[in-house]
Amino acid sequence: MSNTQNEDKLIKEMLTQFKTIAVVGLSPDPDKPSFEVARYLQSKGYKIIPVRPGTDQILGEKAYASLSEIPVPVDIVDVFRKVEFIPEIIDEAIRVKAKVVWMQLGLVHPQASEKAKAAGLKVVMDRCLLIEHRRLL
Repeated sequence: MSNTQNEDKLIKEMLTQFKTIAVVGLSPDPDKPSFEVARYLQSKGYKIIPVRPGTDQILGEKAYASLSEIPVPVDIVDVFRKVEFIPEIIDEAIRVKAKVVWMQLGLVHPQASEKAKAAGLKVVMDRCLLIEHRRLL
């Protein structure tokens, strides 16, 4: 099996198995990619948890200032923040025992990725959850 086939298989398993997604940096603006991705995933049955300080609610879901404030287990941490914020997001994802850290298109942070993997998390970098869901499911 090629590397691409392996990656596709793993991503498909993640998207099938894990249903609670904390979207870090989810914008309340319907024109922003984070909103479009979250709305799409919500329409496919995923539980979306917005993580955005200073916001009460996005897409009808209560928003939290940080991953640590979320009162339920999080499966996937979907990151829509600048690359310099990724190490602290990874640290928090490890603390809350998330299963996957997903960095959206254009986001790559090898050191933080290695730290997450060492802590037992799966990591996807530089890919869009919406695109991968449409392509694989």
